[in-house]
Amino acid sequence: QVQLVESGGGSVQPGKSLRLSCAISGGRVSTYSMGWFRQAPGKGREGVAEILGHGTIKYADSVKGRFTISKDNARNTLYLQMNSMNAEDTAMYYCAAVRTSSKDYLNPRVYKVWGQGTQVTVSS
Repeated sequence: QVQLVESGGGSVQPGKSLRLSCAISGGRVSTYSMGWFRQAPGKGREGVAEILGHGTIKYADSVKGRFTISKDNARNTLYLQMNSMNAEDTAMYYCAAVRTSSKDYLNPRVYKVWGQGTQVTVSS
């Protein structure tokens, strides 16, 4: 059974950076499509970034040029580097995994395994 555990969330000021990590157990990050999603209070869960199994990377328009998704196969860990953060980035962030690769990009319904989430707050 694959399990995902996020870490690295916290409170930062606008313009600052954070790096989220997602440790995978019970499976290999190299064999899954992996994604980062977020959910702000009162809003639905939205896709932020994903790395599909065949290597394709997708970003939400709102984070392009600011966020970078990556994975370390040796450490079996997924990362999300978040730069130039703003208040609209405030949300609970989740990592997710699925065995397949879908062209339904950044759709949370595609993903089968979820972490518990880590809170990110951007405020002055």
